[in-house]
Amino acid sequence: MLIGMNPPVSMRVLRIRPAVPRLQCTRRPHAHATRHAPTATTDARSSVTRTKNFVYGSLIALGLSFGYLYVTDTRSSIHEWLIVPALRRVYPDGEDAHHAGTKLVKALYSFGLHPRERGNPDAAGDLAVDLFGQRINNPIGTSAGMDKGAEIPTPVFEFGAGLVEVGAVTPLPQEGNPKPRVFRLPSQNALINRYGFNSEGAETVAMRLRHRVREFAYHAGLGLDENAERMVLNGDAGVPPGSLMSGRLMAVQIAKNKTTSEQDIEAVKRDYTACVDQLAKYADIIVVNVSSPNTPGLRALQNVEPLTQLLTSVVQAVQRVDRRSKPAVMVKVSPDEDSDEQVTGICEAVWDSGVDGIIVGNTTKKRPDPLPKGYLLPETEANFLLEQGGYSGPQMFERTLTLVTKYRKTLDDGPKQLPPSHSLPEAPPTGNSEEDGPSSSIVQKSEPFTTGARKVIFATGGITNGRQAREILDAGASVAQVYTAIIYGGVGTISRIKEEMREDDKNKK
Repeated sequence: MLIGMNPPVSMRVLRIRPAVPRLQCTRRPHAHATRHAPTATTDARSSVTRTKNFVYGSLIALGLSFGYLYVTDTRSSIHEWLIVPALRRVYPDGEDAHHAGTKLVKALYSFGLHPRERGNPDAAGDLAVDLFGQRINNPIGTSAGMDKGAEIPTPVFEFGAGLVEVGAVTPLPQEGNPKPRVFRLPSQNALINRYGFNSEGAETVAMRLRHRVREFAYHAGLGLDENAERMVLNGDAGVPPGSLMSGRLMAVQIAKNKTTSEQDIEAVKRDYTACVDQLAKYADIIVVNVSSPNTPGLRALQNVEPLTQLLTSVVQAVQRVDRRSKPAVMVKVSPDEDSDEQVTGICEAVWDSGVDGIIVGNTTKKRPDPLPKGYLLPETEANFLLEQGGYSGPQMFERTLTLVTKYRKTLDDGPKQLPPSHSLPEAPPTGNSEEDGPSSSIVQKSEPFTTGARKVIFATGGITNGRQAREILDAGASVAQVYTAIIYGGVGTISRIKEEMREDDKNKK
């Protein structure tokens, strides 16, 4: 290699810096262990935290479960002492409160959070009654007016009722009377109303009931079409076609439109039969309302001749219903038509038309007897007593009881018989007597009337407790219906009445 020349790159000396060892900080072993692994103290604290979280979570879950069971039980006092007063305070107008309550029940039912009677207290059969060939679980029912449009019949059955009545339904939609038309008298647990048959109309209500039947058919595994509906209505699902619940019955109340004159009996008949054609196949019972005090002239239909014609047309329409079993027919009469002549006339119409029974009664135009001396009714309520409309409340009980007794006796005695001098001659035979059956001649009877099935009586008006329900039943009614009592007592009213009946029955033994 030549001196002075730069060495080739490949021969350059690589200078390597000597590696200087790094000094590591010395840490105490226990500090290092604390950083990378939990100590017994930390582990204990974590265990306590987990235990606390479990306990708190369990308590919250138990609280929510208990709250759910309590709030959704009809026997809970919260319904009477909190929910009802709250609705009354939030909605000063009684009708607004009623609509709000209906919407609330409907919404809760859709989420499974609705109030219901728990424990199946009717299973023992101690309150069961026979009604129209059916065995129903108990004789406590709801009156029409609580569910005018058949929006919540199933949730109302869940309150424990053996019978639920929906309506009244008119053939065409109508608004009813101007508002305000409901007046509360809280000090008396009473109401005055002049609704005037506000109704969505038979077609809308029929669609709602049809949807209810098809929904039941779907959940029963029968399908969702018209054939499935027909199977349910014909009894193939093993439940009454109206209530869709074993041991329960549903009544549908019908009425005429306000614009249909009571003087035109043919038009009146068309109104009621139009409702039958739309609604009867979804009902266990059809109720003919001729008793409302809020539709001008309606109560004139309780006179013997027009009532007989009307009821006969309804019975005939019901017999044409496309269903294997036909609904029963009842007529709802006013508590104000209470003379012997009026009661006898109504019973004559029932016998002549073939109607199955009578509902006694409705709201009254009359006002309660004078209040006890020294008691001052609140000024607002005193003014409400002057409002036009039908009165309902506990003060009506004695009148209802008296009317049930009177109707029971009159119905059981049977139609008045012609005296011997007016008896018609025996009709001549028309052929073989064995084929023609019994003679059609009128025969004088001296014993109580027993031909055919015994006419049924439902009673509504002033029934608020188990003792009163028992008195009504002992007087000859098959069902005791409540309405105003639920407005003030809440959804637990039916359960409470049944418990009181059972307690009274035990005390009598």
